[in-house]
Amino acid sequence: MRRKFVSNSEESVRMFKSDFLEALSKVHFTVPIWVYMPVIIWGIYQSLHIGDSVTYLISQIIAGLFVWTFTEYVMHRYLFHWTPPGKFGERIHFIFHGVHHDYPSDKKRLVMPPSVSLPLAICFYFFYRLILPETFFWGFFSAFLFGYLVYDIGHYAMHHFNFKSGVFKKIKRYHMLHHYQEPERGFGVSSALWDRIFNSGFSNEKSTERH
Repeated sequence: MRRKFVSNSEESVRMFKSDFLEALSKVHFTVPIWVYMPVIIWGIYQSLHIGDSVTYLISQIIAGLFVWTFTEYVMHRYLFHWTPPGKFGERIHFIFHGVHHDYPSDKKRLVMPPSVSLPLAICFYFFYRLILPETFFWGFFSAFLFGYLVYDIGHYAMHHFNFKSGVFKKIKRYHMLHHYQEPERGFGVSSALWDRIFNSGFSNEKSTERH
């Protein structure tokens, strides 16, 4: 995605003529917590209720978090940064992700609204329900959703929290390079793992230490 325009305004342009659709496109950053934490807790309960051992549950959690990091990378790189052809394609891209790159400080367009995340979560639910045994599914899917929460709330924090030191400051630096220097690289938000594996990290890795 070519960087054409970046505004430091804390409010982005209106995207829809309809007040209803416009309202659906904005969300407070805590909303995903209230929507998905009950599902995560229920999933962990279901896993233990089935009779899974703690060790087996831990393996499900590790697998779910790992798969989430890959899903996050693929969606960000190949879905959010893909612009379909034509004016309509440009419009679709702007609605889904372009607005965030143009207005990265808009607090209400930093986490994914439930109008988008819920249909995606339901699709993932049925997909993993289909391919995974029930004894593995609940812990896995709970961890997968938790990975999404870490990504979404962490993304908000990267744009609005001032980290003084440590790993969170490094993660924020990495993501800011994606926004302000090389938006066509650095697609990992919660982790740079897959950028390193697929060679999509920043062209000058040392710059992550300077910014």
